[in-house]
Amino acid sequence: MSSINRLFQSAFAGPLLALSAFALFSAHDVIVKTLGGSYSPVQIVFFSVLLGLPLAMILLMRDPTDGNLLPRRPGWTALRTIAAVVTGVTVFYAFSVLPLAQTYAILFATPLLITVLSVPLLGERVGLHRGAAVLVGLVGVLIVLRPGQGEGLNAGHLAALVGAFTSAFASIIVRKIGAEERNVVLLLYPMMANLLLMGAVLPFVYQPMPLGDFGALALMAALALVASLCVIAAYKRAPAFQIAPMQYSQIIWAVIFGALFFGERVDLFTIAGAGVIIASGIYIVMREDRANVSDNQPVLATRTRTDTGTFPRASHLGRLDTSAEDETP
Repeated sequence: MSSINRLFQSAFAGPLLALSAFALFSAHDVIVKTLGGSYSPVQIVFFSVLLGLPLAMILLMRDPTDGNLLPRRPGWTALRTIAAVVTGVTVFYAFSVLPLAQTYAILFATPLLITVLSVPLLGERVGLHRGAAVLVGLVGVLIVLRPGQGEGLNAGHLAALVGAFTSAFASIIVRKIGAEERNVVLLLYPMMANLLLMGAVLPFVYQPMPLGDFGALALMAALALVASLCVIAAYKRAPAFQIAPMQYSQIIWAVIFGALFFGERVDLFTIAGAGVIIASGIYIVMREDRANVSDNQPVLATRTRTDTGTFPRASHLGRLDTSAEDETP
């Protein structure tokens, strides 16, 4: 036990915690895929939010910031809320119908899209190096999708692409208005929108859930919570440029879990395309960490997890936790 404690207090503590977090997130996504074979993404999103709300309420009570829950930037908050809702449905659907590795490979394009969107929305300067990395990464996406080859593109591929874009858009908006908006506003509005909108559609797609499947949803919420706490701990122990690339370890879990639970075989195009996308994403992270390259560090500040609006993001959890500690006498 003492050797484990020393390990988690060493220079490797941050990356190890991040690797643990993304292994847990991958297990979360396995449950999404498993349930997606029997239930609509609408139903899965609805109950995911419902089980995540108690934690959101606890965080709301812990927030020491004075003010109400009305957004200071309502237009941007509404856009971000819509983006998070769309991300939740599309990403959960993509996990349900695509192989895990292929879904992750497409979602790994999110940092590339964040870099692109940071130019018009944040006024970020994207020079030749990062611009070239984005283009190379998008070529990687085409390698994964290989339009015109194999079985061709389907609704799952489109859903993953839409999810990557809307997740990037939501992340950029958080970066744009995060200094002005209370964290509880950024946290609660997507969750409540998901609850209301998915609840309105739920009667049309609802399938009765046995206790075991509802237990799987509860396990999803627990995995998301523990993984988010691990991400927070990782960022407290190591610089962001060391933690951010750890998200790409999910491709390893995708290969393992896909083979074990779903009999999936990863083809060469998916591996090659994912490799190109991952290399581009890591290069962008390393460039953002350099001085005089990025004013906003939009990718490094994203905290690396797809924003589905179904659970409090690690970045919001971390800020609320820090705020609560700062107010402790």
